[in-house]
Amino acid sequence: TPDAPYRRELSWIDFDRRANRFANLLLSRGLKKGSKVAILLMNCLEWLPIYFGILKTGALVVPMNYRYSSDEIKYCVDLADVRMLVFGPEFIERVDCIVDEIPQIDNFFYVGKKSDTPDYADNYAEMTYYCSSTVPPVELKDSDDAAIYFSSGTTGFPKAILHRHKALVTACKVEQKHHSQTREDVFLCIPPLYHTGAKMHWFGSLLSGSKAVI
Repeated sequence: TPDAPYRRELSWIDFDRRANRFANLLLSRGLKKGSKVAILLMNCLEWLPIYFGILKTGALVVPMNYRYSSDEIKYCVDLADVRMLVFGPEFIERVDCIVDEIPQIDNFFYVGKKSDTPDYADNYAEMTYYCSSTVPPVELKDSDDAAIYFSSGTTGFPKAILHRHKALVTACKVEQKHHSQTREDVFLCIPPLYHTGAKMHWFGSLLSGSKAVI
């Protein structure tokens, strides 16, 4: 039930299918390898399939701090040359304020109730429902750019940091080894997923195929 406030579950096979569906949706919209897609969401089950769906296309993920003001969102979108934006209900007002100032964004995807979807956005659940769950035909290399993370911006505007696929794979291995995670473990990941720390912690669950609670 997408509107349930808590206690939603997702199997690993459904996780992969949802990531593939979003990847194929992005590719159907003309997304090219090396393009950038921003995520502006609170922690939710959709966050991670969206993140990996973007990676599967060869595009770069641009996670955004959910504390950003409208001006900071616009600044990061412009700096990273973002072409598509995924956002949730908590950010409608902030995106509304700048939607006319970021014409370079070709597609907006809203993660929430269909009835609340802004006029300028497509509903994520509705659009992905019709997409293929097969692996997209995109060749990825460890040396390919994968993500742009922004600093917190405590001493000024946020600064962009580039990560390659090899860095994310290494983070998976380091986290799994550091926590000695096994398939039977349950890992509680409390911090916001836009942050590298939280994401990398969760990577141990990905590698071990164990349960994660966010």
